[in-house]
Amino acid sequence: MPTMTTTTTMMMNAVLRKRYGADAASVLETGEMPRPEIGAGEVLVQVRAAGLDRGTWHQMTGLPYAARLAFGLRTPRQPIPGRDLAGVVVEVGDDVTRFEPGDEVYGTGDGSFAEYAAAAEKRLARKPSNLTFEHAAAVPVSGLTALQGLVDVGRLEAGRHVLVIGASGGVGTFAVQIAKARGAEVTGVCSTGKVELVRSIGADDVIDYTRDDFAAGDRRYDLILDIGGSSSLARLRRALAPKGTLVIAGGEVGTWLGIGRQLRAVAMSPFTRQRLTMLVSKERHDDLERLTEMIEGGRVAPVVERIYPLDQAAMAMERLASGQVSGKLVVVPGDSDSAN
Repeated sequence: MPTMTTTTTMMMNAVLRKRYGADAASVLETGEMPRPEIGAGEVLVQVRAAGLDRGTWHQMTGLPYAARLAFGLRTPRQPIPGRDLAGVVVEVGDDVTRFEPGDEVYGTGDGSFAEYAAAAEKRLARKPSNLTFEHAAAVPVSGLTALQGLVDVGRLEAGRHVLVIGASGGVGTFAVQIAKARGAEVTGVCSTGKVELVRSIGADDVIDYTRDDFAAGDRRYDLILDIGGSSSLARLRRALAPKGTLVIAGGEVGTWLGIGRQLRAVAMSPFTRQRLTMLVSKERHDDLERLTEMIEGGRVAPVVERIYPLDQAAMAMERLASGQVSGKLVVVPGDSDSAN
């Protein structure tokens, strides 16, 4: 008789989305999925925490429609949302040289709202030694966006006057701290209830947009990092120094493309002394290591508003969509019963 063999599929708990939609409660559910398989250049991470950013909202809604070229045209190609992660390496691919099982890492991976996620080695770094997994998971996407927007695209130099629009959000809280760490004079723009937060993380001045217009008056900025996504180019340029740089990092809520302002800025830039540009953030380990150096040196710290168990991921997404979050939200494996 032939010998019969069976293969046991290792399962995991995960947040699942089978369709696109803006109502998180009806789109997201918790269920079981097979643990992901990894390729030669990938790492399997036991996820201890996963961060939310605006990109996870785009993953859920499938908006703007152009994003579905990457996410899946009719239904999500990856049923598990999430990019930010922090956790422990449990398996490495054949070509992986920087990590081994047991290493504590952070970075980005596919489907991080789960107990396990696959991540490319080049998108991971060792977790900062002075951060918990929950706080480390808040760093990658937002921290990289802030760092690259200010330094790589914005070409920030010490002594420059920097305006951060959206200073109390995930990217903004990192941007304020990174700009200060690099010797800039920083003004943050936020709502009334978040003024003290932005001041507490190092802003030299804070503008409450519900009361004052950052473009009014005579003050001009050498570098503007716009994460807010609603100010017109004309208004932004009024606040920009004659030879200043504007970096637009936040997309507006456009149904089809979502980057209209960015494209208009790039098209206008050759015809003005002001440098008008946009940011396409890249997920790479060397920039994560730059962030780690600042974090371990005490110059930058993630701001985490709240930590949710996995079965409350829809609640976390609704909070994110409200636009009222201070800093970042984080999801951890486990359910509300185990969390209590």
